[in-house]
Amino acid sequence: MSEKLVIVEKEGNIAILTLNREKKRNALSIELRKQLTEILAQLAKDDEVKVVILTGKGPVFSAGFDTSEFMSLTPENMQAFFEASWQYHVDVMTFPKPLIAALNGPALAGGLDLALMCDFRISSQNAFFQHPEIKFGATPLYTLLKPVVGDGLARDLCFTGRRIDAEEALRIGLVNKLVPPDKVLQEAKAYAQQICESKLETLMAVKKMCIAATNMEEFSKISKAALGG
Repeated sequence: MSEKLVIVEKEGNIAILTLNREKKRNALSIELRKQLTEILAQLAKDDEVKVVILTGKGPVFSAGFDTSEFMSLTPENMQAFFEASWQYHVDVMTFPKPLIAALNGPALAGGLDLALMCDFRISSQNAFFQHPEIKFGATPLYTLLKPVVGDGLARDLCFTGRRIDAEEALRIGLVNKLVPPDKVLQEAKAYAQQICESKLETLMAVKKMCIAATNMEEFSKISKAALGG
C-alpha cells in the first residue's frame, strides 16, 4: 500500500488536504501529485463537501517539484513525465469547487504554482514566495502568475526568480490575507465557513465561470509547451 502523501480530513462541509512530505519540504513528487488529483476527483463528486483547504505539514507549504526525480528521467520516460505534469496542473485548475491555499510557510517553484491554482490564499506572516527554478534551467509558469498579479509583476518574478516576503505578496495581491503562523489553518477554516453559507450548486456555478474565464485551452497549449510537451 502506498504511503499517504496527502492527508484528508473533513469538518462538516469542508475538506482539509495536507501535503505530507515534511522531511522533503512537501516536494511535489509524481506519487504525491497523483494522490492529490485522485483525492480531488473524489471530492468533486462528494455532495457534502463545498470547499477544500490545501495546506502543508510542517514549516513549509511546498518547495516545488521533487528535483531528485528529474535526475532519474531517461529519454524514454521524459515525455510521459511532462505529460503527467501538465495534466496535474489542468486537473487542479479545473477542480469544480472553491480551493483555499492555507500557506503555512514558503511556497516555491511548483509549490507557488499550486498556491496560484487555488482560488484564495491565506498566508503565514513568515511565508515567502519565489520561482528559483529559472536559475536551474526550468521554466516558471508565467501563465499562472499573470491573472493574479498582472503582466508586469508576473514577468518580474518569472525572469528574476527573486524572493518576495509575505508583506510584498499581500501588497501585490499574490495572497489575500496575512495571519500569524499558528493561525493560518484557523483563518482558512473561517474563510471556508463563509463560503459554505452558499449553496453548493451556486458555488460550483461561480467556479465554472472562473474556469471558463481562464481560457483553459490557451493555458493548456502554452503551459504544455513550457513543460516540455
